[in-house]
Amino acid sequence: MTDTPLDDPFHDIRPYNDDEIRPVLDNLLSDDGFVSSISQFNYPRFYRFFPTLLKSLARRKLRQQLKDVNSVASMQDVIAGYMDQMIERTTTELTHSGLDGLSKSRSYLFISNHRDIAMDPAFVNYMLYHAGFETLYIAIGDNLLKKPFVTDLMRLNKSFIVKRSLKGRELLKSSRQLSEYIHHCVGQHRNVWIAQREGRAKDGLDRTETALLKMLAMARRGEGLAAALNQLHIVPVSISYEFDPCDSLKADELHQKQTTGAFVKTDQSDIQSIVTGMVGFKGRVHVAFGEPLDLDSDDDELAARAIDAQVIRNYRLHTTNVLALQQLRAMPDNDLPVLSDEGEQLLADFAVDRQVADRFNQRIAAMPAEIRPLALRMYANPVLSRFADQAF
Repeated sequence: MTDTPLDDPFHDIRPYNDDEIRPVLDNLLSDDGFVSSISQFNYPRFYRFFPTLLKSLARRKLRQQLKDVNSVASMQDVIAGYMDQMIERTTTELTHSGLDGLSKSRSYLFISNHRDIAMDPAFVNYMLYHAGFETLYIAIGDNLLKKPFVTDLMRLNKSFIVKRSLKGRELLKSSRQLSEYIHHCVGQHRNVWIAQREGRAKDGLDRTETALLKMLAMARRGEGLAAALNQLHIVPVSISYEFDPCDSLKADELHQKQTTGAFVKTDQSDIQSIVTGMVGFKGRVHVAFGEPLDLDSDDDELAARAIDAQVIRNYRLHTTNVLALQQLRAMPDNDLPVLSDEGEQLLADFAVDRQVADRFNQRIAAMPAEIRPLALRMYANPVLSRFADQAF
């Protein structure tokens, strides 16, 4: 029997338990909004002509695919099948490093850079799943959960909710609940994923927000920040995409902020970013797992820098990163930081993949001229983050 709210202090944010999976799935299959969304996604060209027929086909297919799902584990098996298809269609190579330095007998909080709304935790989870580790409990902001069926879908896949829309005391209360839940998960031998910052790094600069670390320490606030964070066995993770499917969307958002002072986000903006990130071409993708942190200072800035150092160092540089920097350097008044000797040597020795370069050049050329420098800087910044003589 499912716990009541009095028994379960995390009932409103946690993923669904095994005994909740089947009833939620049955409700989803009866939800016309959910089935319509799946139909439009699967049949974008024909849905407006044959909505009733295509919804019937989608519902029948979903029932067949989900008929044996009665637990979290069986739900994860179904999702792994979808991931296999997505990886086959949208990547040319998927690699990882660092997992041999982690123990399957220990749980971790994986703090990763944040480039894609859905795919960042999905790729980390995929690597853990196929290496025999416990799969992730995934933090997801409530700003993405505009419809009840979206919330259900996320909670079916071991996602828990970060309540970003609250203010004042309610925000403080929810932050403490979130911190306690993450500590609870790690203490129960559950691996957890959370992004190093709120919102994606649209400029390609991977920096950990100290507010995140303060939140994580709230559940053990009497013990000091270092002790509280060390209990979570934090592992920094770097995810690098050869091609970012959302590069033009991100560059356009940055351009609007520069020229008008604001970017007006809509429900459709998030949906477009999620779908584009999932189905768009990514090329080579690398997931680098760092070493568990062992902090000895309660300084949140030092803790953030310790995470950033691993994320930046372990980031797998691609032809697109190097090529973008070379093209920016060729522009007048580029205002780029000076590279270290090691960085200059990297540029001199890097073996550029000509096929990738051609595809990248065509991609940049297809963007409006005013956003091209912003897109190039987004790709170049991982190189600058590692090799600039001074932090920028």
